[in-house]
Amino acid sequence: MKRLKRKKEDAAVGLNGNGAVTKQTDCGRKLKLAEIHQALFSDPVDIETLRRAAASRGGLLTNEVRRKVWPKLLNVNVYNLPPKPGRDVREDHKDHDQVVLDVRRSMKRFPKGMPAPERAVLQQQLTDIILEVLKCNPQLHYYQGYHDVAVTLLLVVGERMALAMLDTLSNHHLRDFMDPTMDSTKHILNYLMPILEQVDTELHNFMIRSEVGTIFALSWLITWYGHVLSDFKHTMRLYDFFLASHPLMPIYLAATIVLHREKEVKKAECDMAMVHHLLSRIPQDLPYQLLIVRAQDLFHQYPPSLLAKRAMLQSHKSLSISTFQAFQLSTLDQRPDSVLQRLTKEHVSNSRLASQHCGQAAALPQSRGQRWGRGNRMVKMAVWGLSATLGAAVFAVAQTALDWGPEVLQQLF
Repeated sequence: MKRLKRKKEDAAVGLNGNGAVTKQTDCGRKLKLAEIHQALFSDPVDIETLRRAAASRGGLLTNEVRRKVWPKLLNVNVYNLPPKPGRDVREDHKDHDQVVLDVRRSMKRFPKGMPAPERAVLQQQLTDIILEVLKCNPQLHYYQGYHDVAVTLLLVVGERMALAMLDTLSNHHLRDFMDPTMDSTKHILNYLMPILEQVDTELHNFMIRSEVGTIFALSWLITWYGHVLSDFKHTMRLYDFFLASHPLMPIYLAATIVLHREKEVKKAECDMAMVHHLLSRIPQDLPYQLLIVRAQDLFHQYPPSLLAKRAMLQSHKSLSISTFQAFQLSTLDQRPDSVLQRLTKEHVSNSRLASQHCGQAAALPQSRGQRWGRGNRMVKMAVWGLSATLGAAVFAVAQTALDWGPEVLQQLF
């Protein structure tokens, strides 16, 4: 009991700049919210502050804040979201049956006590956004576990924003998992052992002798831990962290989890089945903030570029890693939502004016033709009168005006 109480107290404390233990007060929470708010309203948006907030204690704090910050972390314009997928997206797609099957199995990912009809609507939306991303990106291949990422986004930000975010993630952070083979995914998993070797040689050698490999961390990696965590608040906390980080951060977190459990692992029988069974069942009471801080430290101490010098990591090019720097730079010039909303309204207004102008222009020939018909009669009557009184000279002028149009005639007379 004392140990459990101690853990609860530890979860609510932090370290100040001098290393002293301090409780995270409501004042600190309000200060963080104010910093996030200020970063969102900066022009351009202060992405670095948002990234730090997402990784620091408590993450982004609330779903309301996540709905504002998550799109910024992925450079998604919330005022230019894709439309909801139509029913046709479900027709003749090669992955339709597998997606539907996986979504039906995802019932535990929805909040407990959610009414069945409401859950059914969300599951249909989940199926549609997955199929829409795959339809729009034929180079991407569905993998089992992809729906775990999609459902997390859907539950937090809603259908249209989830669609936009999933599309971006699929082409960047998750790109290596969406190849036609598992080669790129295995390549990412291969970073795990070198990290362990750098930090704890004894643990690393034990796992090598057991021949456990890295497959125990596969579901952690490809679902961003969504499939293995039972408490949704922990899943959202990790998504805050991963959305603000390098695509390899989930594997660094996997290393910190294994290191955190090193005593359990070393006490286990050095057997592949035993060690795999132990590691594949992730504890639900992990100190996530401590692990996040440690994962960041490992990333800076042993960056991917250093680990990639090992022969087994040099032979395969990762699209997620190679495109990350350019993607990260693209997020730095975003306008705040207030500006995007104003620009969107101006664009819509200008588009309507242009449409009205085009409509008037399209109607112009008929209008001119009607006026020209009336003009013809007017010109003819004028010509008859002129020919009777002014003679052939004026008739010639009028005939020229007839060729030019009634406006010219009105100017002449």
